[in-house]
Amino acid sequence: MSKIQAGMAIKLEVEREAEFGYFIGDGMESILLPNSEIQSDSQISIGDKVKVFVYLDKTGRLTATTKIPEVRFDSYGWAEVVSVKKEMGVFVNIGLSKDILVSVDDLPNLRHLWPKVGDALYISLKSDRHERLLGKLASEDVMQETSVEAPLKGIRNDSVKGNVYRLLMVGSFFISQEGYRCFIHETERVEEPRLGELVEGRVIDRKEDGTLNVSLLPFKQDKMEEDAAVIYKYLLNRGGAMPYGDKTLPEDVKFHFGLSKGSFKRALGKLMKEDKVYQEDGWTYSSNRK
Repeated sequence: MSKIQAGMAIKLEVEREAEFGYFIGDGMESILLPNSEIQSDSQISIGDKVKVFVYLDKTGRLTATTKIPEVRFDSYGWAEVVSVKKEMGVFVNIGLSKDILVSVDDLPNLRHLWPKVGDALYISLKSDRHERLLGKLASEDVMQETSVEAPLKGIRNDSVKGNVYRLLMVGSFFISQEGYRCFIHETERVEEPRLGELVEGRVIDRKEDGTLNVSLLPFKQDKMEEDAAVIYKYLLNRGGAMPYGDKTLPEDVKFHFGLSKGSFKRALGKLMKEDKVYQEDGWTYSSNRK
């Protein structure tokens, strides 16, 4: 029985040449190595042993390529998402002429957390009962083996960037471009990132195991600047007067400004300190109204 299967990187012998490529095999079964799947610097002759990667083409036939992808059964790598199919999952490019499906069964239950085109997933390969190749998301154990420990000192407040590989109720995990395993607690983000999304944050802690805690929130000073700008713009759009101030109910603050009561008061205090606004009888006014 032939041992040639989709997903294998294997050496096969060149048996004969055809107009559209070469037939290669293991003595029991032959498959096609198309001319389009031969790297330009490769020289092939009858009787040669060539290393190829085997996959199923669009018609379901075993086909070979000399372009060996990093992503295989026994090897993980990053694969870019190239299309999203609602009923199937997402397709990724691993360097083959055919894209690989990451099944809907392996993706988050919430569709807005699915990867989008351009995102990247860290995967290996698996096959279904029809020998079709599928993408297999890396487990936490695999990511631990892949990652490196962050330095002991000098990394706090540094910026780190990477693709999200795991989503939990308590937060999200990503691997930084340096190889550090990073965790974003749910309180350290405005919204939950997608699986595969490229995120950038700042380091807020290094744990004993060499992993990092990361925040996607801006520094408090930067946040206060943004909040103050939101409030001041709202105020000016109302002609320099608004019926909101320190005593406004938290739910009203949230509804009109999208801020917590504490953030609202800090930003309002900043505007008053800068003499841009003043308060009177529960209202806030721009100072140029005086």
